[in-house]
Amino acid sequence: MSSLRPFYPTSWLAAPAAAVLLLLTPAPQSHAQTQAAQATPAPAQSADPASPSQTAAAATSPEQRGVTARAVDKVKQVARSAADIFSRVPCLPPKDANKGGSKAMGSLPHVASKLVAGQPVVIVAFGSSSTAGFGASSPEFNYPNRLATQLRRQYPTADISVINAGVGGEDAPEMMKRLQTQVIDVHPDLVIWQVGTNAVLRNLDPGDTAKLVEDGIGRIQAAGGADIVLVDPQYSPAVNQRKENAGKMIKLLGKVAELRHVGIFPRFEVMRDWHENQSIPVESFVIADGLHMNDWGYACFAQLLGDDIIRSVGQIKLGVNVPADVRTYRPM
Repeated sequence: MSSLRPFYPTSWLAAPAAAVLLLLTPAPQSHAQTQAAQATPAPAQSADPASPSQTAAAATSPEQRGVTARAVDKVKQVARSAADIFSRVPCLPPKDANKGGSKAMGSLPHVASKLVAGQPVVIVAFGSSSTAGFGASSPEFNYPNRLATQLRRQYPTADISVINAGVGGEDAPEMMKRLQTQVIDVHPDLVIWQVGTNAVLRNLDPGDTAKLVEDGIGRIQAAGGADIVLVDPQYSPAVNQRKENAGKMIKLLGKVAELRHVGIFPRFEVMRDWHENQSIPVESFVIADGLHMNDWGYACFAQLLGDDIIRSVGQIKLGVNVPADVRTYRPM
């Protein structure tokens, strides 16, 4: 989504959105609490020289223990802030998740197998401004950081890295220029590729975008077989102004996902469900520019995507057969 934001909100959107942003922005005291937690020194160790626990603790310096404690406190703080957002407006899966013959979950065998085996997992979030997090009140509230927090909370002993490779204003032509260095060379286990919105806003040919995305998927698959999930454009006033072009883009990205046997997170349909079926005002998940998501929108998007990853891990643990060539899915 273009960080230049060429489209301006209608008058009905600006004032309500500003009010909602105030509601959704974490209270200042939360940040103060985080800083206080980070400043808390590590507890003093026992002075008993014969204590086995002290002998073990001696291998870790007070500075290292302090860093670990602050990291844990930070994760807990973000988790609490996520719960606070959802206590105002719950994050629910689409009511018609299986409508239209969507395939059952079982879509991320590579990343799920790595988590089950206790091996390090690298996830690359590749995209434009809604991957970078434009519209979020803080970097910790963008969707890649939300997703990382959710997965680390679910798998506390796992080594999980979520790399944010979002650059505002880009679409497939610009992304293809950095695909090798920022995606393939990182050797990811999962690539979440958000694409298509800026092409819609620029009135670019959806067919050209789809072809570039298909070529990019082929390069990623040839380089190591990472799981791939495409994320289509968002449901928002600016995108809906180009309804015909947006519809073509969404349909073509879905066809590419099916052809290449990769996942598709139908963000447009998920967000439309928030508004049309769950009766959530658009200004409750889109900021005043009529395009980018706010803290709640990013949090719910990350939550639903994370739920799918967790469900896939659970299927492998239960011994469910997850064919590597059947990955197209809808969030449930």
